[in-house]
Amino acid sequence: MLSPRTMLDAVRGQVGERTRLFRLQVDPWLLFTLCAILAFGLMVLNSAAHEDSAVLTDQALRIGIALIAMLIAAQVEPRTYLRWAPALYVVGIVLLVVVLVVGTIARGSQRWLDLPGLPRFQPSEIMKLAVPLAIAWYLHERRLPPRPKHLIMAAVLLGLPAGLIALQPDLGTCFMVAFGGLAVIVMSGLRWRFIAAAFGLMALAAPALWFVMHDYQKRRVLTFLNPEQDTQGAGWNIIQSKIAIGSGGVEGKGLFNGTQSRLDFLPESHTDFILAVIGEELGLRGMAVLLLLYLVVVARALFVATRATDTFGRLAASSLTLVFFGYVFVNIGMVSGLLPVVGVPLPLVSYGGTSAITLLVGFGIVMSIHTHRRT
Repeated sequence: MLSPRTMLDAVRGQVGERTRLFRLQVDPWLLFTLCAILAFGLMVLNSAAHEDSAVLTDQALRIGIALIAMLIAAQVEPRTYLRWAPALYVVGIVLLVVVLVVGTIARGSQRWLDLPGLPRFQPSEIMKLAVPLAIAWYLHERRLPPRPKHLIMAAVLLGLPAGLIALQPDLGTCFMVAFGGLAVIVMSGLRWRFIAAAFGLMALAAPALWFVMHDYQKRRVLTFLNPEQDTQGAGWNIIQSKIAIGSGGVEGKGLFNGTQSRLDFLPESHTDFILAVIGEELGLRGMAVLLLLYLVVVARALFVATRATDTFGRLAASSLTLVFFGYVFVNIGMVSGLLPVVGVPLPLVSYGGTSAITLLVGFGIVMSIHTHRRT
């Protein structure tokens, strides 16, 4: 016959198991900071969209879906992502090929799929997750730093989707997919001589790229080098963006008091150039708050990567984090005139749901790697 103490311990054990079963597997630091960025974004979007309630409601709905997707992703064990990474990559490649054949054309690019029974979506977004996970899967059981033959295979896994996306053409997404794949390779311990050689080859190949670029891409490069050459045309966006950021000063003009966006001088004020709205209305202080939140997210996620107990978790978490950092870096660079305009939104702030879902699912995977780590 069991003693009362033994029975009590058994009941406590069962309760503990049920508690662990129903407990959400999330990282509080990441969850809180990401929600703070999303709330900040909704506040600014309300001004950038001229207080259009339909835009704000639509964005809030998309954010809700993205948060649910992140929470679901965080509950899945990392070994499941490891197992399904190759299949996700193959499905993504197939969809990219289908896009080139029967995709919907909009604004001169063929990027979207309209499949029966499904909402219109952009398959290239899948590759922002699939490429880092696939390369991490390929390298996780191989000796690191990777040997040249393994680097070649990783480059193929990276180059195939990047090339298909470039054919759409979608330069911004192509860059982000390539950046995510390169992040995995670099974080795998790639020797500095290989990194230097890669930069050298890219520098040598850069002039040849001019002859295969589309006309609008050439105009973007020329506008980046000298936006004042066409102040009423190609250079308008970046000139107005600089004016907006500069006029905000340190304290800003106040929320809903900006002139560049409210008077429609600043195109795409609620999407790619929403950072200029922040600079004008909230000033340097507002931009500093947002950048601090971004910094906390990146620092925490990289800390999670360092605590991963296997190679796949370390490579996947670090690369997905660097993809997020790449979004921030490229958007700030293009809005301030330090980089060409490539159509990369400000993460979790710009209007749009596709990139938000992709990024938050990525952070869900990062949370999963942290909360399910093996001891």
